Amino acid sequence: MERTKVRTRLIPSLRLATAIGITVALVGCAATGGSAPGEHVPPVPQAYQGWFGGVIDADISGRDWDTIDYSQRLIEEERYEEALKHLNALMARNVMPAFYEVGKLYERGTGVEENPAKAAELYGKALDLQSPIHGNASLNLGRLYQEGRGVERNDVLAYHLLWQAMEEGVEQDAETRLAKMLANGTQNIEADPDTAKRLLERAANRGDAQALEALANAHSPGGWLEEEPALAMDYAQRFAETLEAKASQGDTGAMLQLASMYSAEGLLGDQPEQRIRWMRQAAEAGDIDALARTGRQMIDAGESARGLELLAEAAGEGHVDAMTYYGEALLEGTAGQPQPVQAERWLREAIEAGSVDAKVILGRALVNGQGGLNDLPRGMNLLEQAAEQDHALALAQLGALYLDDERIAGQPYIAVDYLERAHELGHPWATQQLGEAYLKGRGVPQDPAQGEQLLRQAADQGQSGAMRLLGEAYLDEKNPNFQPSRGEEMLRQAAQAGDTTAMTLLGEAYLEGPLPENPSQGVRLLTQAAQQGDAYAMVVLGRAYRNGSGVERDLSEANRWLTRAQEAGHESADEALTYLQRDLGAQGNMEALVAAAEDGHPGAMADLGRAFLTGEGVQRDQGRAEYWLGQAHQAGHAGAAASLGRMYLDRGATGRGIDYLEAAVSRGHAGARADLGEAYLAGDGVERNVERGMELLRAAAQAGNAQAAFHLGEAYQHGNGVEQDAEQAERWYRQASDAGALHARVALGLALMRGEGAIAQDVEQGHELLLAAAEQGHPGAQATLGREYLRGENVERDPERGADYLYQAASQGHRSARLSLAQAYLSARGLEHANQQQALLWLDDVFESEGQMAVETLRQLLTDEAAIAAAANGSAE
Repeated sequence: MERTKVRTRLIPSLRLATAIGITVALVGCAATGGSAPGEHVPPVPQAYQGWFGGVIDADISGRDWDTIDYSQRLIEEERYEEALKHLNALMARNVMPAFYEVGKLYERGTGVEENPAKAAELYGKALDLQSPIHGNASLNLGRLYQEGRGVERNDVLAYHLLWQAMEEGVEQDAETRLAKMLANGTQNIEADPDTAKRLLERAANRGDAQALEALANAHSPGGWLEEEPALAMDYAQRFAETLEAKASQGDTGAMLQLASMYSAEGLLGDQPEQRIRWMRQAAEAGDIDALARTGRQMIDAGESARGLELLAEAAGEGHVDAMTYYGEALLEGTAGQPQPVQAERWLREAIEAGSVDAKVILGRALVNGQGGLNDLPRGMNLLEQAAEQDHALALAQLGALYLDDERIAGQPYIAVDYLERAHELGHPWATQQLGEAYLKGRGVPQDPAQGEQLLRQAADQGQSGAMRLLGEAYLDEKNPNFQPSRGEEMLRQAAQAGDTTAMTLLGEAYLEGPLPENPSQGVRLLTQAAQQGDAYAMVVLGRAYRNGSGVERDLSEANRWLTRAQEAGHESADEALTYLQRDLGAQGNMEALVAAAEDGHPGAMADLGRAFLTGEGVQRDQGRAEYWLGQAHQAGHAGAAASLGRMYLDRGATGRGIDYLEAAVSRGHAGARADLGEAYLAGDGVERNVERGMELLRAAAQAGNAQAAFHLGEAYQHGNGVEQDAEQAERWYRQASDAGALHARVALGLALMRGEGAIAQDVEQGHELLLAAAEQGHPGAQATLGREYLRGENVERDPERGADYLYQAASQGHRSARLSLAQAYLSARGLEHANQQQALLWLDDVFESEGQMAVETLRQLLTDEAAIAAAANGSAE
């Protein structure tokens, strides 16, 4: 029976009634603060007005409907060519439902090659006139504009089309799509959470699964509606019921979705038993794709053994992705040791079946030596094949190889080409590498701004390495864009993402700059990175313990970390350990010092040579002293040359001594300059050359050498080769004293006390200097003060105090103080001309008795005026 031809105006119509009902139910009247749907979004663009409004053109005959019904049956029977023949004939007569039916075929790729652009064109034609499929065509076309499939994305047009579909009673997912647009708004659509909520509640009341899921998420923590855990759980359980209904009918997708709801991030919370139950049920349903996906998800969930079994089963059935995942899992040793032979077998099968991913997995394993596989040319060939198919990871990996890998000749320009292609495909690792290339000018002209932009883009995509590179760049003080606070923040983000190199860089910056000092945080980060295997963190941590930077100095702990760094193969660990061994040697660990010397550390060789020279920590050995000092000298150690020079001068081999001192001077050794200057000034072992001597002493003193400053003070004070100059003498004495030379303070104090030489007498100032030096234990100052108190010429006479000072000096081995006391003893007994050696032996016996008794004995001795005079006028200081 032919369907009646009817032309009916829309007013009044079912469409208007539906629209009124929806508007009242969803929006409410203006008096209650509601808003009309059109207020959320700009109006329909003029070019598309024809898709909206108008009248229903019911000029479709019953025969036309029969043809459409028949075409649908042909499609179900997969007789696509016949169906299209009938539908094309209807389209030629402008029958609207035919456009809609053919549009669906092109959208889904059913019987024709998938072509969403063609589908959009046909849906648009179906909207030119009103017909019963007007709402359905609006829904499908709205989805395409919302997703940007086949057409340029247009949220305004999508909004109007979806609303029109809903008004015409075609609900399906129109309400949930509109709600998602209104929940947070878009670039062109104003957010309206209340309307979005009412749309979802309306759909949820009908049992719509998408609406139930959306409301569960919206009321969960971080959702766009008020957080209500009980309500969120209610919606989640209702959503699970809809999935269970589908699962009971064998829908494996629903089973897998249920499994995800019971994950740690799922709506129903972490329930491993339920999750595994649904995953297994999906696998047992016999869907090979579900079997493969379940196997992979079970591996991700920690059920590695069972997951591998399912993947193996799916791979055995010829599932290409399962072969790929299974090969990858075997390569990584997911359930034990890597199985490279089996892994390569499955990956090769997957490659032969057309898997590009398998080419990349196997190619990367071969170039990186993963799982025991190692064949760089073969791996690169596989990656090149995948790159020809625009596989982003393959392109990024090839870029890395040509940019940084030491095994192949670097070709930065080729690398950048690969990286740019991968970047355009959206691969964050490629974006990171490209950003670094621009930052450093490798393969492209250096462009820090472009590099930073690319690295920021990669960082926004979660690439922790990009955050680290940015942070490192911001902390580089040579970088024009030096921004420590931003660098700190980027490195912190990378460290929180687990990047151990970022932890190390940040920890080092807290300890050594340029960030404000934060020792505890620095050591914490370095320890964390080192414990995770970062070898450079071990080096920096060992260095910190060696130097006491941020932690209490602990050479044992430093040795532990540096040894671990050496075992991990870090290139700087050996050198750091050698320096540490020298430090251990300085603390008396001769084995460590010998080890450092044998490792070639010049300072350690010099220290060991001096130890053999003085017998400090080892038995004196002149030959070994000369050997190690000679080794250090040949390695360019200035101090070793200076030590050799002094040694040969002391032995009377002045020529060799001067040669070594000259070598040390040429290397900038201030002490050698002082020694050499003193020798030239005095003509000691070398022809006297006052000008050369003063030049050397002045250079050494200006470099901070206290002994050189002292010798200059002595020269100007006593006129040794130069005219006496009180100002110069005092200047150099004071510089030497300020640099820690206590004997220079004593010399200046003595000069001021007695007014002998260039410096005018200033008893008060001289007395203060000598007292300060005596309090610091200087025996010369004590001896001088002792005699001054005995004499009573420059200070008030005080024999008791004088005896105390002489005793203190003598007890430290000061020769002139000991002689003064001996002379006092001899004089008091009328033996002024007795053997002084005999007197000194007596004095040794006094010092070996209790100290206070000796002091009292000497005090009593020095009550005799003859004894006092003998002591006061004893040997010079």
